[in-house]
Amino acid sequence: MKMIEIQPLTNVAFFPFGEVIEMEGAYNYPINAGKCVRYHDLAKVETTGGKARAMISLLRGQPYPLPLELKMVERHPLGSQAFIPLTEHPFLVVVAKETANGPAEPLAFRTKPGQGVNIGRNVWHGILTPLDGVSDFAVIDRGGEGVNLEEHFFEEPFLIR
Repeated sequence: MKMIEIQPLTNVAFFPFGEVIEMEGAYNYPINAGKCVRYHDLAKVETTGGKARAMISLLRGQPYPLPLELKMVERHPLGSQAFIPLTEHPFLVVVAKETANGPAEPLAFRTKPGQGVNIGRNVWHGILTPLDGVSDFAVIDRGGEGVNLEEHFFEEPFLIR
């Protein structure tokens, strides 16, 4: 079984797959008579296809233990998918580039508190994988007509540690 080492989530490393959603280093400005700071335009919400619309959902995920066996990745050809944590627990973000034969060998990132991600439209990724405790998330993704899920099962699973 091939091993995948988890790396820290950074804007530079994650750039080919989407955006890191975080306050650190983000363009910001004061609003509401200076009582609030807006961290502005952190991710591009992508929607395409019939009756496409952005939608907001809440998820509560159970934690996964590490090491983790990765057997499958998925992608959403009609829209991006953003995961914004509402708890302080880190989560695992697995992504893979596209090749002529499907997804490439995956990369695994561990978030730090306050980091979310926006996974770009049609990018291969793992399922939501909270670590260290039950975790709540705001999810912004695409609603509308059409099939917006494709799954790929690896011939041999990967071990993420």
